[in-house]
Amino acid sequence: MDLSSPAGRQRAWLNSLLVDHAILRISWRNWGEVSRGRLYRSNHPLPWQLAAAQRRFGLKSVLNLRGHRQDCGSDALGRARAGELGLIHADAPFESRGAPHKDRILRLVDLLPTLPEPLLIHCKSGADRTGLIAGIWLILNGHSVAEALGQLHWRFGHVAASRTGILDAFFQDYATHQAAHGPKPFLDWLREDYDEADLRARFRSKAWADRLVDGVLKRE
Repeated sequence: MDLSSPAGRQRAWLNSLLVDHAILRISWRNWGEVSRGRLYRSNHPLPWQLAAAQRRFGLKSVLNLRGHRQDCGSDALGRARAGELGLIHADAPFESRGAPHKDRILRLVDLLPTLPEPLLIHCKSGADRTGLIAGIWLILNGHSVAEALGQLHWRFGHVAASRTGILDAFFQDYATHQAAHGPKPFLDWLREDYDEADLRARFRSKAWADRLVDGVLKRE
């Protein structure tokens, strides 16, 4: 979206607030501290929320898990505000209802060292993709699978019984492999043992939970 004119900015704000549901995010921040001074998580921040977070937590980078969306007002406004604040802004698109893609995770692993900390990660609601990446970050930094799964929690709005529960199943598969075969570094398991197609075939969600997430909450 073009923010170079008052009319363009107005269109972006209307799109953000009404089409992208940012009006709900004015009061609901879904903020979380993954690792103090290093990694924070939230839903898609509004421009003044991003500025407030930078002041309070010293943010240096923002990682957008929705990817660049040309027609999304929230994307345009947030990207512009990050630039004004001197923050590094990067994109690493993930999906919330499919088996995590091995190649996307490996690209993320290469990207993370280039992003100065403290780093803020966000998707739209901060419930599913953000929880997945926060969990992967924890494992890469020596934390347990149980701690990673704690980032996919109802307190962030994550509903494990819905299609988004395939993200929990991803971590559970890693834990199951370690229980059966002994400790193995996450990236080695990802490259050598993880099977996206098998996870998709095995996972089953609950109809009531899908109706809640897709129909009521209207998650992305």
